[in-house]
Amino acid sequence: MLRIVVCVSGGGTNLQAILDAIDSGTITGTQVLAVVSNNGSAKALERAKARGIEAKVISPRQYGDREAFNRAFTEEMKALSPDLIVLAGFLVRIPPQMVAAFGNRIINIHPSLIPSFCGVGYYGLKVHEKVLERGVKVTGATVHFVNEGMDEGPIIAQKAVYVEDGDTPEILQRRVMEQAEWVLLPRAIDDIANGRLQIVDNRVRRQI
Repeated sequence: MLRIVVCVSGGGTNLQAILDAIDSGTITGTQVLAVVSNNGSAKALERAKARGIEAKVISPRQYGDREAFNRAFTEEMKALSPDLIVLAGFLVRIPPQMVAAFGNRIINIHPSLIPSFCGVGYYGLKVHEKVLERGVKVTGATVHFVNEGMDEGPIIAQKAVYVEDGDTPEILQRRVMEQAEWVLLPRAIDDIANGRLQIVDNRVRRQI
């Protein structure tokens, strides 16, 4: 059984996609241990509580400095002892010590086709705003392992989504979620739970 902690900052639509996929059998052999947020008012926490899943809040604002938060956050994760940490719309940079403690056991969903529109400053709706400003015709989403860089870890999977005439950032964001994020993230978790992924030379290979 793959025991996961899901980290979120907002509404938790990717969390809901994970829970729905577990219910439907799209994700097998997986249990959500806890949902962790840096935002005490995040709707994702309500989604967790409604399912009887432990919901925890840990925020940089609770600590005197970022290093104190990094230590506390890492210790919290160690105490939960998950097999996998899933960043599902989590807007806090993962501390280096957590990356070291959970090597190749943290994954993230990013709303673009990495390496486009990623890195510092590219998160949430801002990604889709920049996509439309640049005038690209195809965007999408990426699931990747997390390393000490920003959106630089080995890529697990990507899915393209077409940009359409008349798109607003909000409309495009919704299409990317529906067509890519909610498909890729559950599939990646199921692949990990069932031993179908391995990292070789910093690249992810899928086992048949």
